[in-house]
Amino acid sequence: MSMAAPPSPVLALQARDVRKSFVSGRVRSSVLHDLSLDVYAGELTLISGPSGCGKSTLLAILSGLQPPDAGRVSALGESLDGLDRHALERFRLRHTGFVFQGFNLFPALNALEQVELPLSYLGLGKDEARRRAAAALEEVGLGPRTHLRPAELSGGEKQRVAIARAVAKRPELLFADEPTSALDAANGQTVIDILHTIARTHGTTVLCVSHDPRLVAHADRVLAMEDGRILSDRRLEPAPAPAKENLP
Repeated sequence: MSMAAPPSPVLALQARDVRKSFVSGRVRSSVLHDLSLDVYAGELTLISGPSGCGKSTLLAILSGLQPPDAGRVSALGESLDGLDRHALERFRLRHTGFVFQGFNLFPALNALEQVELPLSYLGLGKDEARRRAAAALEEVGLGPRTHLRPAELSGGEKQRVAIARAVAKRPELLFADEPTSALDAANGQTVIDILHTIARTHGTTVLCVSHDPRLVAHADRVLAMEDGRILSDRRLEPAPAPAKENLP
């Protein structure tokens, strides 16, 4: 019996010949140089590199937060180049989630309310929004702590609330900008494991940028950037399962 061929990867994000510069006074600094990239669904893709190499700018362009100076960008099969500001806002609301280094939580809201808040913009009823928010917090391991405000949470827990807020929308695209840089090793490990699980279990495209070398071993694919260019693109083999001990 012939084995069925594995399904072809689904292209989620595409950039072609993207360029970006910033002007400060009379000085123009080139940040991205004719960069082309394909990103696939159901994977955690890590863009690594030193600070200032252009990785956060690339993330902003791929997510529609910034336009490129030149080149083409498409997401979920739709060109972002021809969309006006309102159309881009609608696209991001419906299809994308964001996780940032600074958590961006509201001090007066508890964890459940933090996650519920953006769901109201999707037109969900209060009961459905609460159900989704509670499920997302449970998924990131914060089910028993939904009533706590940011001041009562650790840094790692705050970041998990931010992840729950992003995934409760059920986005096809999840963008994470330096999600572990403010965390210690243990909390950073937890956060990257959660992002990886989200990619695998929900089929979400997770694109993460970081200069944190701890993340490299936990990604499906690692793109190394330097000076606005991608220097290498490698896929990581899954870690082998631990050997089972022979019990008497």
